[in-house]
Amino acid sequence: MNFKLEHSINQQVSLGKEKDVELFIKREDRIHPFISGNKYRKLKYNLLEAKTLGYKTLLTFGGAFSNHIAAVASAGNLLGFKTIGVIRGEELEDKIVENDTLSFAKQNGMQFKFVSREDYRNKASHVFLSKLKETFNDFYLIPEGGTNTLAIKGCEEILTETDKAFDYICCAVGTGGTISGLINCSKLSQQVLGFPALKGDFLQQDISKFVTNTNWDLMTDYHFGGYAKINEELVTFINQFKKLNAIPLDPVYTGKMMFGIFDLISKDYFKKGSKILAIHTGGLQGIKGMNLVLKNKNLSIIE
Repeated sequence: MNFKLEHSINQQVSLGKEKDVELFIKREDRIHPFISGNKYRKLKYNLLEAKTLGYKTLLTFGGAFSNHIAAVASAGNLLGFKTIGVIRGEELEDKIVENDTLSFAKQNGMQFKFVSREDYRNKASHVFLSKLKETFNDFYLIPEGGTNTLAIKGCEEILTETDKAFDYICCAVGTGGTISGLINCSKLSQQVLGFPALKGDFLQQDISKFVTNTNWDLMTDYHFGGYAKINEELVTFINQFKKLNAIPLDPVYTGKMMFGIFDLISKDYFKKGSKILAIHTGGLQGIKGMNLVLKNKNLSIIE
């Protein structure tokens, strides 16, 4: 990769009052200002593969505030790839200027194709992909959220030798790629906990395709109603957490994960004396877009 990366650090988190556990957060959000957290990890080997195979164009999928769309656009711009984003929601075509994520992607050279939500559900079908190839010719396909075997290979590099001291590894879950990598590189004595941002039990099966270890579980009570759903309680938690720790959290993924971890700590879920490591997967670019939604609902914004 011919762009500068920073090392992530493990930063201790204040629990507000004395507890029998220690909590740290791995600041993967600090790796790169635009290709941060798990997005860099997932893209690393896909970008190397695309370059090795001689592709000039990357095509991928995402929604209105997709961290993945923003990261692919930025990486493509930095590495000399043309990028195409297939965007869920035809109505967004006239709202690019109002949308920080899409505006950023466009500024980085991304070309868009806006499709209906119905068509978007069929994005992995042979017919849909064939039509895309007719329109855009040859391209290297990166799945929605970036999850594939190469992405998981990249996510297996998140944990380092020093992280073996932790008893629990926690991360937010979208498509399941990041937690799959963490499971594969964790010690069997460690417990890996995923906090899904989406409702539904399909993730268990999706993750099982990529892992053989059984030292993991999904904590499914912290999605706040589903993907990108948010309420005043979560906003308050995110703002208080930032004031106390000087660490920003995003409302779609890391905010919900950290809320869940604090709730589990209050319920004595974790063994006494244990050390917990939460993975900060980035996603901070989506805060501006979410704040617009919150303002429209007359709710507090994320500071």
